[in-house]
Amino acid sequence: MLPIRLLVLLFAFVGFSAHAENSGLFGDLVAPQPAANAPQPALDIQLAPAAEVRDDLPPLHTIDLTTPPDDLWQRMRNGFGMPDLNTPLVAERQAWYLNRPEMLQRIFERSRKYLYHIVDELEKRGMPTELALLPIVESSFNPLAYSPARALGIWQFIPSTGRNYNLRQNWWLDERRDIIASTSAALDYLQNIYEMHGDWHLALASYNWGENAVARAIAKNQAKGLPTDYASLTMPAETRNYVPKLQAIKNIIARPELFDVRLDPIPNKAYFGTVEMNENADIAIIARLAEMPLQEFIALNPAYQRPVIPGENRSPLVIPAEKMEIFQANLARHEAEDKPLSSWRTYRLKRGEKLDKVAARFGLSAARLKQLNGITPKMKILPGQNFLIPSGTAQDHDRVTAALPKTPAKPPKAGKTKRGKKSAKGSSKPRTKKAAKTTRKTAAKPAPKKR
Repeated sequence: MLPIRLLVLLFAFVGFSAHAENSGLFGDLVAPQPAANAPQPALDIQLAPAAEVRDDLPPLHTIDLTTPPDDLWQRMRNGFGMPDLNTPLVAERQAWYLNRPEMLQRIFERSRKYLYHIVDELEKRGMPTELALLPIVESSFNPLAYSPARALGIWQFIPSTGRNYNLRQNWWLDERRDIIASTSAALDYLQNIYEMHGDWHLALASYNWGENAVARAIAKNQAKGLPTDYASLTMPAETRNYVPKLQAIKNIIARPELFDVRLDPIPNKAYFGTVEMNENADIAIIARLAEMPLQEFIALNPAYQRPVIPGENRSPLVIPAEKMEIFQANLARHEAEDKPLSSWRTYRLKRGEKLDKVAARFGLSAARLKQLNGITPKMKILPGQNFLIPSGTAQDHDRVTAALPKTPAKPPKAGKTKRGKKSAKGSSKPRTKKAAKTTRKTAAKPAPKKR
């Protein structure tokens, strides 16, 4: 029903129009009325030729989610689910990557070994598939990457968080580098911090900065009556750039043709499979049985730190899917010929034993024994420590030892800087006993953790 005010205006206008027509106020705008008995002229109506109306806009592309795509990149695009971030920092990071096309191609090529497994695990959990690109930001998909904070692997776990998520770290292996174990741990962690904040941008900030640090920043904004979204929080520059980096990579993957980026297709099928080993096996022998280069085997099994893979750890071996049948056949033939899978033995140093005497017992020099076990001059040798001893002819031990990932040494103790962060060099020499005591207490506190 029309409002009364509108009805009044409508009636007034109708009355005014009738009065204007009778009084000639509209002048030439009012058509003259024909006489009552005048003949009516014939209407001459010409229709314009029919014209086809075309839409210049390109048609929308539909996505058939019932048929798996052949290209893994497209499968990933179909699962993009995080809200986009559109800020100057994203454009800046995007330009940074685009200005380094050779680096991008190396990263994309390196990622081919791991992306299928990560995307598959994300889909099983119902998580956004752009999270599979996070290792580009963290490690450039380098499984041997480590940071000054002692973060390892493609997901860059520090020791404490790795232990919190059941990643084993011992003399034999460090599962922070393990592709399967670390991916599972990283997705568990991301799920937990997403459930904590209910926001993927805040979850990613927590992955980089720490969930407690993000929670404190949120509480600080709440106390001031300020917004608590990612863009509104005060955070370190590294964290401020962290989400824009991922968004920039996502934009490039989403529309590579727009940025003139070559993105070679990745087959949408598993790159590797796993094999359970229940006895000690040499890395060199396993690589030979799989008929694959040593470096490629280590890239798929980067958790192992020794030339021998211990059977008691029950950690599955990762073998390329295309090599699995060959490996199984060669392994069966090797065992049928009663050949050992390992040419090394383990020796545990007893209390009071000297390393040079142990080495001489096995026909080695102490320097050679240290070299084979990756013992540097700064490392302490303690009772109970394990040593690998080559038994018989240890094939390829030098080549394997040199190729294996090196465990980063613990950073030196440090004092606090003015900003409250740890300095690798420590603070300047204290001038008083009181200052010295304070410095020792400060240095005893653990360094801030990334996550």
